[in-house]
Amino acid sequence: MENTSFAKETAAVNTEFLSLNPSTLEVIGEVENTSADEIDRKIKNAKIAQKQWSARSDAERKEILLKVAEALQQNSKHLAEWITREQGKPLSGPGSNFEMQACVGWTQVPASLDLPEEVVFEDDTRKDILYRKPIGVVAAIAPWNWPLMIAIWQIIPSLRMGNTVILKPSEYTTFSTLEMIKVINSVLPENVLQVVTGRGEVGSYLTGHPEIGKVMFTGSIATGKKVIEASAKNMARLTLECGGNDAGIILPGLDLSKHIENLFWGAFLNMGQTCACLKRLYVHENDYENVVKALSDYSANIPMGNGADENNVLGPIQNKMQFDKIQDLLNDAENNNADFLFKGQKPDQDGYFIPITLIGNVDNGSRIVDEEQFGPVLPIIKYKTLEDAVEKANDSENGLGASVWGDELEEAQKIAAQLEAGTVWINQHGAINPFVPFGGAKKSGYGVEFGVEGLKAVTIPKVISIKK
Repeated sequence: MENTSFAKETAAVNTEFLSLNPSTLEVIGEVENTSADEIDRKIKNAKIAQKQWSARSDAERKEILLKVAEALQQNSKHLAEWITREQGKPLSGPGSNFEMQACVGWTQVPASLDLPEEVVFEDDTRKDILYRKPIGVVAAIAPWNWPLMIAIWQIIPSLRMGNTVILKPSEYTTFSTLEMIKVINSVLPENVLQVVTGRGEVGSYLTGHPEIGKVMFTGSIATGKKVIEASAKNMARLTLECGGNDAGIILPGLDLSKHIENLFWGAFLNMGQTCACLKRLYVHENDYENVVKALSDYSANIPMGNGADENNVLGPIQNKMQFDKIQDLLNDAENNNADFLFKGQKPDQDGYFIPITLIGNVDNGSRIVDEEQFGPVLPIIKYKTLEDAVEKANDSENGLGASVWGDELEEAQKIAAQLEAGTVWINQHGAINPFVPFGGAKKSGYGVEFGVEGLKAVTIPKVISIKK
C-alpha cells in the first residue's frame, strides 16, 4: 500500500505527544505515532486472526468474552486508578470506579445476547433465511472523555460477532487504554485485538486502509466528516457518534425536590465532558428563579479537586485544548452581558480546573448555547410557552439526546415525541443502558450501538434463499 502521504504527514509534526495528568500537569509519558508499515502489519495479522476467530462457535466466543469481563473486574481497581491519573475523573462518585463497572457490564451484556438466524419469508415455493456474518477487521477510534468504557462499546460487540479489532485510543488517554488492552489480551487469542497509537494522522491512515471493513468512531462532527471521507477509499461501513448539544426542557411547576440530583448529574457527569450530557436547559419564566437557586445550592456542595483524593467527586477538564475552548466560550458570554448565576470554587492547585458555572441572560444565538461546550458550564434559558421551548430545543445541528422533566408523565411524553434526538429521556438525562440501542440524529452521527441492534451493526446480513 502507498505510504507516501502518511510519511509526509508524520514528518510535518512531532512524532511524539506528551500525555499529562490533568489534575497535576505531570508528564505520564510520550505517545508515539505508530508507523504506516506497522499499521499495515497489524491489519495483515488481524485478517489472518479473524478467519480463525470467526470459525469458533458462537458459544465459544461468548465464553471467552465472559472471561474478559472477569479479568476486567479483577483488575478494575488498577485500571480505575489509571483512568483518574490520565483522564482526570475522580475515583469517587460517578467517576473512574463507575467507568470500570460500566466496562464490565458492557462486556457481559453483548456476551449474553443472541442474534440467531431468522426465517424472513416462507411459503410453499421458497424459504429465505437471514444470517448475520462478521464484516472482517474493525477500526475503532476511541475518545478521551470515557477512554475505557467507550473503547469497550466498540471492541466487545465487534468481537462477539466474529470480527477482529484494531483500536486507536485518543492520544490524550493512551496509557490507561493500553493498560486495559493488556488485561483483555491476557484472555483473547493473539491478534484478535490490537492497538495503534498517535495523533489524528494515525487514525486517518487506519480508517482509510483498504482492508478495513468497518469503522466505529466517537468524537467531533469535524473529525466524523473526515472519517466519512476516508471511507470513500474502502467503502467501510460506519458507526459514528459525533457529539451532542443536548437540550433539556423543564415543564412548568416541576417539583424540583424529586429531581435535583438527577438534573445536576445529567448536566455535570464527568465535568460535562460527555456527549450525552445536558448542555442547554430551558425553563419556564415563572420557574426560572427556583431552578437557578436549586441548582446553585446543590452545586455548592459538590467537592472538586484531584480525583485521586476520594473526597472529590468532580475533577479537571481533561486537556488544555478543551480547557481553552471552554474559557473562550465563557469569555464570549461575559463580553455579551450574560449573567453568571453561580460559579463554584476553583481548587487552589495546578491542573485544568474550571468550576461549575451556571449562566443566564442568554438564548439561542449565543455561542454558549449554540456550541457544545463539553465542560462544567450550563446555560439556563427562559421560555414563555412549551411550543417556544420545543422550537428552541430543536434549533441545533446536533441530535444525540434530549430530556423532558415533568411531574405529569403523559404530558412529558407528548413533549418528548416532538424533540429531534436519537434518545429522549424523561426525568433523567444520559441514562444509557447496554440492552437499549443508542445513536444520534442530524449531525450527531448515524448507526446505533448497544443491545441486539448494536450487534447487527457489526455484521453483514446474508440471505440464503431456497427453492422448494
